[in-house]
Amino acid sequence: MASYSSYRKVTGTQVVDGSVTQSHIADGVRDNFCTKWFYGISCRCSAGCCCNWTVPADTKHLNWEVWGAGGNGNGACSCSRCHHTQPSAGGSYASKSVCTNAGCAYRVCAGGVYRCLSRECTACNGCTSYVNGYNLSGFCACGGSTGRANTSWTDNCFSAMPHCIRPGCVGTSASGDMASNTHEGNWQGQSAFQYPGSACHCWKHIGHSTGAFGLNTGFNEQNSNYCWIRCGCWIVPYGHGGQSATSNYCGRCCGQGGTGGGGLVKVRYF
Repeated sequence: MASYSSYRKVTGTQVVDGSVTQSHIADGVRDNFCTKWFYGISCRCSAGCCCNWTVPADTKHLNWEVWGAGGNGNGACSCSRCHHTQPSAGGSYASKSVCTNAGCAYRVCAGGVYRCLSRECTACNGCTSYVNGYNLSGFCACGGSTGRANTSWTDNCFSAMPHCIRPGCVGTSASGDMASNTHEGNWQGQSAFQYPGSACHCWKHIGHSTGAFGLNTGFNEQNSNYCWIRCGCWIVPYGHGGQSATSNYCGRCCGQGGTGGGGLVKVRYF
């Protein structure tokens, strides 16, 4: 009986280029199954990441997942009375599977965030993440909605859905297989108390900025009872909404909101 050592061995240099194609090889041999992530630096003013990606050899299929960047938190809104805020939202999500070929190129952009810390009543939405290339066009996930603030204590909507959703669509995306969105946070001040005749002392600010679908970051709770002014923290997880500035007293209005978390793009190729 022949042993393995007795078999004739063939080196790579003995194989003529192009003579062995995929049709000559049994299924399951030489297949790739890999995952690659695209993202910017995790910092308070992340610019995101945009690059050109080329499909590796022995790859026929791609599964793309994209998350938009989180919205920025708002700044302090008023110096003459305490205010309440609606925290920002995490980025939208979309996925798409396509057929491809080795050597095909894709433009991949993981969205960044607005690169300033807001001191106004409103801030900016997170940037859109997208992918364009062979068999893929107009595929994207919008960034999360900005935080907001006002001094009207009767304006207390619990949450809102900022973008329309239909199958295959998140915001402006029209070519996805699956889509998911995030709620804007509830208005802080649902249980707010003001001293009689005073608009300058209010208690129990509680609000939640939201994360993005599937990233397991949950929500970020902000609450304060006795605080002149509190700025939003600078760094939040990828795809997460940024924190807002909060205040329980009037007289100071220099608080600034934090930026959201940058967007993400993930591709599985096989």
